[in-house]
Amino acid sequence: MLSVVIATQNSERQLVPVLSALVQGVTAGVLRDVILVDSGSTDDTSAIADAAGCAFLHSLSDVGVRLRQGAAQSRGRWLLFLSPASFLEEGWAREVANFIETAERRGQAERTAATFRLAVDGYGLRPRLGEAVAAARLALLGLPNTGQGLLIARKHYERLGGHPSGVKAERRLAARIGRRHIHLLRAHVLLPERG
Repeated sequence: MLSVVIATQNSERQLVPVLSALVQGVTAGVLRDVILVDSGSTDDTSAIADAAGCAFLHSLSDVGVRLRQGAAQSRGRWLLFLSPASFLEEGWAREVANFIETAERRGQAERTAATFRLAVDGYGLRPRLGEAVAAARLALLGLPNTGQGLLIARKHYERLGGHPSGVKAERRLAARIGRRHIHLLRAHVLLPERG
C-alpha cells in the first residue's frame, strides 16, 4: 500500500532511529517498501540501508531528482516522502492507514495529501516556537516543513509531475498541491532541534 522515499547524503547517524520507527508500518501491514536515494554518501548510509532491507539508489545531488527517482522505483499506491531525520512517533501507521482509507472511500485520493504534526526535540521556548512557526506556515501558506513528511497517492503525485528539479523542490510540490488539499495528521514527526 505505502512506499517510503528518503533522500540521503551522509545520513547514517540519523537513519537508524528513523528506519526503526518504520517497522511499525511493516507490522501493521501498511508499509510495502523503503527506498533511499543517495547523492554520494561517504559514510555507512548504504550499509544501514542494506541491513534494514531498504532499496538503495545512487543519484545526483538535486533533491527533486532524487525524490522522483525514488518514487519511480517504489511499488506502493501511496508515497510517503521523509527526510533522513524524520522520526515518526508511535501510532503513525494507524493514522496513515486511516487517512488512506478515508481518502480512497471518498474518492479524494487523487486530489489530497497529508503531512504530520511537527514536534521539535528539545526543551524550552526555542523548540516550541519552531513548532508554532511550522504550524502557522502550514495553516496560512500550505507549506509544511520539509521534515514533516508528505503523504500522497502515486497517481496524484504523477499527475502533478512529481517533485520539480532545482532548489526547494519539496516546497514547490506542496505549493502545487495547494493549501486546502494538504491535511494535517494527528500523528507527530519528531525532528532534531537545529543548532
